[in-house]
Amino acid sequence: MKRDKLPIAVFVSGRGTNLQSIIDAIEAGRLDAEIRLVVSNRSKAPALQRCERHGIPYEVIPSKKFETPEKWGEALIEAVKRSGAELVVLAGFMKVVPANFIEAFKNRIVNIHPSLLPAFKGLEAQRQAFDYGVKLTGCTVHLVTPELDSGPIIAQAVVPVLPNDTPETLAARILEHEHRIYPQVVQWFAEGRVRVDGNKVWVDGARYGTLPFNPELEKF
Repeated sequence: MKRDKLPIAVFVSGRGTNLQSIIDAIEAGRLDAEIRLVVSNRSKAPALQRCERHGIPYEVIPSKKFETPEKWGEALIEAVKRSGAELVVLAGFMKVVPANFIEAFKNRIVNIHPSLLPAFKGLEAQRQAFDYGVKLTGCTVHLVTPELDSGPIIAQAVVPVLPNDTPETLAARILEHEHRIYPQVVQWFAEGRVRVDGNKVWVDGARYGTLPFNPELEKF
């Protein structure tokens, strides 16, 4: 029996490499999702060129055009509802999402962050980890809550820090893991397997206790 595709909206601000990983997974038939809308706060975001190449609708909704975060949030809510998206995927969206938007799509907004949260929240997490001298870092996919980079964790990937690393080489290896783990998490949502239990999130039927990805990736 063919599974219905999960309608999603992807929010971007920059290059859009995580957006591209989702596009590639959909086009390869590995991800049962449909990108109904891409939203950017920047009209010149390179990610929008990816939308044009793949025929994906997009809107530019910059926060600076609105008097308050709440009014910006209302515009974002309207755009996502109009698209019919059921999951919002933040993929390098470099603005704090308004609280009213988070409330409107509670437990239906995911973000990917380039550290093993709760360590190294905020900007330049890869450089934070490098400067601190940790021996393991990685990336985290989590639900979005009003507190920055603090929502319930869905999945994580571990990346070792090597003696000859620079912040740039470390960030590049983390990004490789991001491009695998993010489409997988979206697929788990598409399969209806993501279960929220208070401040914890579990994927029903997934295999836990594996590295570098926990839970273990199944299709990516």
